[in-house]
Amino acid sequence: MALTGVENLARLPELKNKLLWTFLLLAVYRVGVHVPVPGVDAAALADFFETAKNTLFGLFDMFSGGALGNVSIFSLGIMPYISASIIIQLLSVVSPELARMQKEDGAAGKKKMTQYTRYGTVLISVVQGFGIAVGLESMASPTGAPVVLDPGWGFKLMTMTTLCTGTVFLMWLGEQITGKGIGNGISLIIFAGIVAGFPRATINTFQLLSAGELSLFVLLLLVALMVAVLGVIIFVERGQRRIPIQYAKRMVGRKMYGGQTTHLPLRINTAGVIPPIFASSILLFPATIANFSQVAWLSDIAHYFSPQNVVYNLLFVAMIVFFCYFYTAIIFDPKDIAENLRKQGGFIPGIRPGAKTREYIDRVLTRITLWGAIYISAVCVLPMMLIQHFNVPFYFGGTSLLIVVGVAMDFMGQIESYLISRQYEGLMAKGRIKGRNSF
Repeated sequence: MALTGVENLARLPELKNKLLWTFLLLAVYRVGVHVPVPGVDAAALADFFETAKNTLFGLFDMFSGGALGNVSIFSLGIMPYISASIIIQLLSVVSPELARMQKEDGAAGKKKMTQYTRYGTVLISVVQGFGIAVGLESMASPTGAPVVLDPGWGFKLMTMTTLCTGTVFLMWLGEQITGKGIGNGISLIIFAGIVAGFPRATINTFQLLSAGELSLFVLLLLVALMVAVLGVIIFVERGQRRIPIQYAKRMVGRKMYGGQTTHLPLRINTAGVIPPIFASSILLFPATIANFSQVAWLSDIAHYFSPQNVVYNLLFVAMIVFFCYFYTAIIFDPKDIAENLRKQGGFIPGIRPGAKTREYIDRVLTRITLWGAIYISAVCVLPMMLIQHFNVPFYFGGTSLLIVVGVAMDFMGQIESYLISRQYEGLMAKGRIKGRNSF
């Protein structure tokens, strides 16, 4: 008899262990967020970040789960790993050797690519860690109290080593969650960091309301905006473009096979939450170094990379569009799909098998990816503009909502797939599978 609801979790020890393992590792991450780097005055640092909560520091602090505001061992967050992944994937496009390794070497090639990503993570962490150490020494609270108690090369090297080690440990946590738990470990770490900031952001918003800095009408307007954005995200993330597939009839012995009609589902947002995460990582990397530096021309660069600046938003949108197409091309190859359909005797009605099928799928995928990129750009940028206007925390922005909803849906989808693969009914009703939006 099929089980329903959460009862499945209790009766599947393997799934329960995976979930417990995932939550335990995320708990370790949240504990590490509150372990500070030695040699920093916590009170002076808190005063400094209070004046910079809605600047680029506030945005980076959101992605690090509040670790940057505490200058904890996880201050760099998982962003160096994401930046290294982007660099390796871009290099695999222009480097024939890396492309061959990725496609032809199988598990061995994937292992080498992962190793290169790890090396890149360490290198980026060292550069960012040193930049943050130098910047901390020049920072002071609004009252003039220095943030670093004992500046010097000893503090720089210790901070650089600590922050690099923290990022490497987070990278290991993410890999352990992916391998032994449920869901994508890197995405879940970012998800946990954003969700952990929601209660504090809610309290700060009500404090603004009680202090008269935020009117009740504006608050209700923002709540309505959040609900609308959530509805749009859920609707589009479940949306599909279904390409009809017909299988030809064929005789095998005395039996007739084939003749079925099915469809090839293409998601409107094939790339998921990866584009805004990648785009934010790219923009935050130079901006972080520039913000912590006291060099004049670097400070000017930091100004242009501020979320309030038009240049930042234009670059953000451009990178989202680029990574939507780039990541979709990596995870979905129309040539492989067309070849598999031809081998299995399948075809798209009115389209010849082989090259014509590949061209048709590629054309449809290109069109829906454009709409997916426009949707992600609108969700990430438009609410952010309103938030900057009304001085509300970044946690209520479109980027954070998109990541939270997207990762949560992917996490629940993987649990459901795990249950279905063992002939159990999923956590949600059967109608959820049949009721996807079709475009």
